[in-house]
Amino acid sequence: MKIKITGKELKITEAINDYVEKKLDRIDKYFEDAEADVTLRTEKNEQIAEIFVTANGEKYRAVTEDKDMYASIDKDIDILEGQIRKAKTKREKMMRDASLKTMEVMPEHEVEIKNEIIKTSYYDIKPMLPEDAVLKLQEKPSHNFLVFINVETGKVNAIHKLKDGKNYGLVEPEN
Repeated sequence: MKIKITGKELKITEAINDYVEKKLDRIDKYFEDAEADVTLRTEKNEQIAEIFVTANGEKYRAVTEDKDMYASIDKDIDILEGQIRKAKTKREKMMRDASLKTMEVMPEHEVEIKNEIIKTSYYDIKPMLPEDAVLKLQEKPSHNFLVFINVETGKVNAIHKLKDGKNYGLVEPEN
């Protein structure tokens, strides 16, 4: 990685230079060929570190301020690493989605799936009265049933819409 360190109203010591280079190794592992422009400056009591990384045609930038220059550099590295990981994940997802879209499936004959569980839904079961379950089901017009714990019996019940669209059915265990 090519590193350019500039100090504005601040002398870059050997210790700061070594620290920046050591910390930028965390960024360098993501790229084969990258460049980093590091600008360190002091404004009043704040130590400001700005790191600008260019790699593979993409640019990443972080600017932080702290009372301590080393802490400011650490924050910048954390921010840059997060940006790089996010961009890498996004790029990988786009590549995966694009390859799935271009891949054509040409079935020789359509196979119909029967008697298989093809979808699983997870939900919370809450204790309530059957009347409250009806109200809850009415809040969600796209749902056809609601599973709940009947407060009166302590057992799992299900309330469902009947085919007439006006009434409801209650399913409860015998034992």
